[in-house]
Amino acid sequence: MWRAAAALALGVGLPAAAWAQGDCFPGASSHEAKAFAIFAVPLAFSPAGAPDLLPGFRFGLEAASLPNIDDATATPTICRPGKGPEHTDLLPALPRPRFTMPLPLGLALQASWIPPIRVNGVKANLFGLSVGKSFGRLGGVVVAVRGHATFGSLRAPITCDDDALADAKSECFGGQRSDDKLRPNIMGADVSVGWSVAEGRLRPYVGSGYNRLQPRFQVNFTNQFGALDNRRVAVNLDRMVVFGGATWDATPRLALAGELYAAPADAVTGRVVVRAAVGP
Repeated sequence: MWRAAAALALGVGLPAAAWAQGDCFPGASSHEAKAFAIFAVPLAFSPAGAPDLLPGFRFGLEAASLPNIDDATATPTICRPGKGPEHTDLLPALPRPRFTMPLPLGLALQASWIPPIRVNGVKANLFGLSVGKSFGRLGGVVVAVRGHATFGSLRAPITCDDDALADAKSECFGGQRSDDKLRPNIMGADVSVGWSVAEGRLRPYVGSGYNRLQPRFQVNFTNQFGALDNRRVAVNLDRMVVFGGATWDATPRLALAGELYAAPADAVTGRVVVRAAVGP
């Protein structure tokens, strides 16, 4: 998650420059906006499984791949022109627990929380939430409609990591390791269609949806002179997404799902989820 997250710090530079320029609001075509959009792909709370007519209580663990951000895109064009690409390689993947429970009226709730435990300098306090409803028949085609959101925050040494602090050519030289904050603020809706093969144990599915992205990033870096850079970067974006995958019901209580999820204008992420039934 975090190599992509680091590119979201594109709007930062020298503390003095940040104060002179004020907070930054790059346009949709900027490198800054592109980096935000790429990072939103693995963070979006996708279905990560075939639609289910009878969702019970289930606990699962998801692992999502992180799209690469090239150096050109990781180099700011609006908020801090002339600054080199940001550090974008902090963690190899995004792990996320998932919990599913049935609601009245045939609805299903799915929720996730990544607790604030710092790993390799990265601390997430990130929530995912969705409410959906499925239509169809057992053993046949199932259609699901769903609304979802991803919110909370991520903290990491994005603008000034340890290597930058030791680089005499860097604006970060001699300062304190930054602890920058990103709020992803992703909201969306989607529709998926699933069907059964292999005697009902394998359930492929495809879907499409719309995401509204309102990421907010804040620098938290103190330079060698004790000056604090707390500049904010904000952008609003809209994205169409497509996804597809399959759920394999290994046993009545254990399932494995794989999914490809893409914003065609930005990036593709792969997800694997292991789910187990909870309770009777």
